[in-house]
Amino acid sequence: MRRRTRCTTLVAGALILAGAGAALAQDWPQWRGADRDGKATGFAAPDQWPAALTQVWKVTVGAGDATPALVGDRLYIFARQGDEEVTLCLNAGDGKEVWRNAYAAQPVTGAANRHPGPRGTPAVAQGRVVTLGACGVLSCLDAATGNVVWRKDPFPGVVPKFFTGMSPMILEGMVIAHLGGPGNGALLALDLATGETRWRWAAEGPDYGSPVVMTVDGTRQIVTLTEKSLVGIRLADGKLLWQLPCVPQGRAYNASTPVVDGKTLYFSAGDQGLKAVAVEKQGEGFAAREAWSNPDGIVQYNTPILKAGLLYGISARSSLFCINAQTGQTAWVDATARFGRGGFGSIVDAGSVLMVLPNGPDLCIIKPGDKGCEELARIPVSGPETYTYPIASGRRIFVKDRESVTLWAIP
Repeated sequence: MRRRTRCTTLVAGALILAGAGAALAQDWPQWRGADRDGKATGFAAPDQWPAALTQVWKVTVGAGDATPALVGDRLYIFARQGDEEVTLCLNAGDGKEVWRNAYAAQPVTGAANRHPGPRGTPAVAQGRVVTLGACGVLSCLDAATGNVVWRKDPFPGVVPKFFTGMSPMILEGMVIAHLGGPGNGALLALDLATGETRWRWAAEGPDYGSPVVMTVDGTRQIVTLTEKSLVGIRLADGKLLWQLPCVPQGRAYNASTPVVDGKTLYFSAGDQGLKAVAVEKQGEGFAAREAWSNPDGIVQYNTPILKAGLLYGISARSSLFCINAQTGQTAWVDATARFGRGGFGSIVDAGSVLMVLPNGPDLCIIKPGDKGCEELARIPVSGPETYTYPIASGRRIFVKDRESVTLWAIP
């Protein structure tokens, strides 16, 4: 069954405002933004936040928990419509469909069937759009036309327990993706133009986190949480450079994304709290040395933000917390305000404020600091459930909830 996109509530004045901000706005071309660090440097925060934003347009796009990608005046959305997984390219200004690409998708079963749509954010670079479907189908499309460049399923029928959760990367003409499932998976580097395998590290399968890239002593490394480790893999050839055991226990999962700060990594694996490790050259190889560990920073379903030497995150108890990134000491935990449930949510560094979007309808605007936080506003922006990042660009905020994408303008 095919479901066409539906555009509603076009506000002419807000369109003009959104268009004026677009020329100076920053792209959000992949998971957690341009540098996969959750920073929206092109956002213009108002001096005083309003009680409500202006809805420019709203489009029903299908089920899914994948954050869209914004590049220029195009918004790339990955969702499920009926029995198809669909990539949509929309005009960011008015929400109108530019192109659509779809393929037949396998059913999402078991405990994951409440979230049948894809979860991975598209990666857009070098004129290509790369998506990873909930059942492991990896696609590369032409960003201008939506035509298929290549599409493959390297591990047919093999996925993690709750199906795929990672978001692919595009680096140096390669697509980086961790595919398969427990005991049968691989971190792959595929040629962006052809889909051919450049290298393959197959020692461990994926869990639910997404990879990042860091450079230590001139060596670019892919860093990711696997089903039971944190690993550093050389980007050039797929060689394992270092490895730390991180085996989840009980109902815990490796679902967060490592945070890169020079040669230091911050990460939370399973229920082990937030940790810092220093990656160092050691002889001909590399080693990762733990610098500190803090049990207050247990996160599974969100990734902390590093801002001005402080780490901000949403705990497993849905409380906002702040940890000193240098010492690992807890600066504060706000146990009075609830940010969603179950520790789900996303945090964006939007300059003078943090945008916190828990898995509910309200966008929380937070003034951060090492002594505590001040909530400046709670603004309705979505349906009852959302599991994506807000995209803040210029004077615009794009939000994908379970079924729809909405463009909001700051009046």
